[in-house]
Amino acid sequence: MSDPRFRFHRVLFAALFLCSSVGALHPSLVRGDVKLPGFFSDHMVLQQEKPIRVWGWAEPSEKVQVTIGDDQASTQADAEGHWVVELPSRSASADPVEIKVTGNNEIELQDILIGEVWLCSGQSNMEWRVQSSVNAAEEIAAANFPQIRHMKVPRVPSPFAQDDVLAPWQVCSPETAGQFTAAGYFMARRLHQELNVPIGLVNSSWGGTRIEPWTPPVGFQGIKELKEISDSVTQRTPGTDAYESALQNHLKSTKAWIAKAEQALANDSFLEPAPEYPSSLAPFTSHGQPTTLYNGMIHPLIQMPIRGAIWYQGEANRGDGMLYKAKMQALIEGWRAKWNQGPFPFYFVQIAPYQYGDEAGPVLAKFWEAQTASQTIPNTAMVVTNDIATLDNIHPPNKQDVGKRLADLALRHDYGKTDLVAHSPELESMQPEGSQLRLRFKNVGGDLKTSDDQSPNWFEIIGPNSGGFQTATAKIEGNEIVLSSPKVQHPVAMRFAWDKLAEPNLRGATGLPVSAFRAGKVPSFAQTIPGADDYELVYELDLNKLGASIQYDIDRHADIFKFDRVAYLVSLEDASGNIKSVFVSMDAFTDDIEKLAIPTVESKATFQQAVESMNVHCSDASVSNGTGVSTGRIEFWPNNYSPSNDAKVPGASGTAFDFGDQPGPPADGYGCMQVHNVGARETVFALNNWKRGRDADLGIGNHSGEHTDWTFASNAAQYDNKKLQVLVRPVK
Repeated sequence: MSDPRFRFHRVLFAALFLCSSVGALHPSLVRGDVKLPGFFSDHMVLQQEKPIRVWGWAEPSEKVQVTIGDDQASTQADAEGHWVVELPSRSASADPVEIKVTGNNEIELQDILIGEVWLCSGQSNMEWRVQSSVNAAEEIAAANFPQIRHMKVPRVPSPFAQDDVLAPWQVCSPETAGQFTAAGYFMARRLHQELNVPIGLVNSSWGGTRIEPWTPPVGFQGIKELKEISDSVTQRTPGTDAYESALQNHLKSTKAWIAKAEQALANDSFLEPAPEYPSSLAPFTSHGQPTTLYNGMIHPLIQMPIRGAIWYQGEANRGDGMLYKAKMQALIEGWRAKWNQGPFPFYFVQIAPYQYGDEAGPVLAKFWEAQTASQTIPNTAMVVTNDIATLDNIHPPNKQDVGKRLADLALRHDYGKTDLVAHSPELESMQPEGSQLRLRFKNVGGDLKTSDDQSPNWFEIIGPNSGGFQTATAKIEGNEIVLSSPKVQHPVAMRFAWDKLAEPNLRGATGLPVSAFRAGKVPSFAQTIPGADDYELVYELDLNKLGASIQYDIDRHADIFKFDRVAYLVSLEDASGNIKSVFVSMDAFTDDIEKLAIPTVESKATFQQAVESMNVHCSDASVSNGTGVSTGRIEFWPNNYSPSNDAKVPGASGTAFDFGDQPGPPADGYGCMQVHNVGARETVFALNNWKRGRDADLGIGNHSGEHTDWTFASNAAQYDNKKLQVLVRPVK
């Protein structure tokens, strides 16, 4: 426990920080001067065709007058010193205006333009600057667009909603454009050239950040998938029932402790530590925690009318899978609620293919799927970027195409250019045709094509007895594609670009790339294994139920009398939803069906031997697939065991646990259930130390550590879902 005095000082420091922050942001409260938000500066761009809102702070009850050209409005600061006025909307104009604000003092803002204002937010690919993009020197030298303006919001997280931020506007020129958000600048340049109106970019972005910090509390509310985050935010918000209840309970327990402390002091007796301040009440303060970037970097802007927002983020959330769609909904609907100007357009960029270390390829594909699904949120659209990736650089420097595609979405949906093809092609329907699948696409703009004039790549199909997904031959027929493979006689499902490194060549008629997607109902792993239909299930066990006593969920051993082959199916699913499965079959190594399952002491199953004619089918590259493997081996026993290789198995280690281990006393010991391919030096699957339940050893393929057979891995808890099935091929 920490010293209560230190906890007190931490709370006091936090309170002083909040007070000093308010004073710093609102000097008018102590000086009496009229003050504007820090982003009201010379060269600002105001949104056209919306009432012009100007606000700030002054002495309570001070009269404030705002003048723009011939328009004028007056108001009086409220009791807290806040004031706001609205002046009539104006159409876009290249002619600058002045804003004059008069109170006890006078403020004049020069060179103000009326045009289109876009919020640019996200993580590093939005923050990425023009000076780091492709052809940077040429782009900067040509950046003579004085009607494009940019302001960068400082990186400031906050535990509470800020009202102000210092972010002066800059005029686009060769001297300034290098520091602009590249995606935003290239979008603005195209919009300016097409519309001939001023463009303002509000750049509020921070590299490496997740989506949750950018989301306001109201965004999380009512979304069931995000209830835990919403409850956590509410718990930390003073004034809410949850906060007050928790704080009252803490005060009650603290008062009780103080009474005990006084008694202990009087009696010279020992005292337990003071109750710890509940962490659930501590405010979120870091840039990685929910709401903090909204509070510090978005909330100050919400009174400023905008046309819409562009968003480039996701790398930090890529493991979320479909949960990211719910988080996008929270962000978008939360922003729209706070801006209070209706469902303004929200266009976002799909993150590009990238080599994320050893991460499984489908992790990113599932995230792309979630980003694509986010387009069901009204008035949103997505830019696809799998054609401009840099697999060894998480920041693709080609931001020109990103900006152009964002601009085209806006031109089509917000600026009346409805004949413009701005969306990437998307699957419209899938139809099985015997041994083929026919895909029809929308948003094509003509006929499909490929970037290299070769057949479309990165297509896979699957069907019963296909042995998993197989690479498909793809043939373009107008806006349709026909898929086939000699290995898949009856395809029922397909997937496209389903890997983090996928850079597919398929394009629409205008050159826009097609995003990763999948369609159809994928058969169970066992259904895809050739010959699996010949086997019958004997035992099934949810491996979350491992323990000292094994109780099978399904036990049919009394129903089957004679068999000639045995098979094991192990499936493991981690917290990210990644599923790994292996189906391994072999000639029967015993005629006692009760000895085929987990080798407990009760079953008296002990096998340390080679097996014949082993077939292996794995859902990924963890294990080498093969049929008629002649180097199969099993190690089944309930005993403790050593790595001594007393059996002299060729290639086995005598010091590390692998496929040459030796059982020993006690018989009711650690326990080992392993299948190996000795020739490939691979563990096909391993289940060890099952008595430990969540701390059992469990794996498919070789463990990356010293002991390739997963001994001492204690890793079963990392799999949310895990199952073992034991099957046999009956003799009829």
